[in-house]
Amino acid sequence: MSAGTYTPRPGAAPLSRMITAQTAFETKMLLRNGEQLLLTVIIPSLLLVLFSAVDIVDTGAGKSVDFLAPGILALAVMSTAFTGQAIATGFERRYGVLKRLGASPLPRWALMTSKTLAVIVTEVLQIVLLTVIALLLGWSPHGNPFAVLLLLVLGTAAFSGLGLLMAGTLKAEATLAAANLVFLLLLVGGGVIVPMDKFPAGVRSVLELLPVSALSDGLRDVLQHGASMPWGDLGIVAVWAVLGLGAAARYFRWE
Repeated sequence: MSAGTYTPRPGAAPLSRMITAQTAFETKMLLRNGEQLLLTVIIPSLLLVLFSAVDIVDTGAGKSVDFLAPGILALAVMSTAFTGQAIATGFERRYGVLKRLGASPLPRWALMTSKTLAVIVTEVLQIVLLTVIALLLGWSPHGNPFAVLLLLVLGTAAFSGLGLLMAGTLKAEATLAAANLVFLLLLVGGGVIVPMDKFPAGVRSVLELLPVSALSDGLRDVLQHGASMPWGDLGIVAVWAVLGLGAAARYFRWE
């Protein structure tokens, strides 16, 4: 046996292993949090079942679930990428978790990458669950799968940027209140459950520029009406993604 076989070799793990480990940790934290589960799983599922089974809102011609399912998918993306991530990151920043992680061998950009990957994993689970529920309720989706994927990716980027911007600039308590308030307001006025044509023309023209409205409308155009590529809605969501991520990268404070 040669000398030095048991010599310690201190150093950071490979970057890919660090990102994988941090992603797994972030995902477990998201799924173990009761408030996160309420926002990401229970509320969207209950809304989908309730409004599909009971004629509360006039969703126009056709089955209610055909209108509601795309909007609930958009709500699921918003609840995870924006509301849940903003609240969790805001309190991590308050308690100094981000500061300590930022001083570890894991680069700060890799930490944000891990958070984004954890959001994507959670969204995949959400989308699978909501799709199964919608299909059991009689949903008949059709359209271009690539357009749906592109909308969901851009929507995730947009809401992640906005969530991180809020978490990195406001106090944790303010983030908690603001994120939940925005969630409720966009649930009502974002075209998720209530059709946009129910709002006055002037109000509707403003609401249609919101990211959740564009995401809901784009998913509905594809999955309900069979559109090949909703370029207008894609453009709105893409602009929000660029603005949100750019602002978060510039103004996010780690302490």
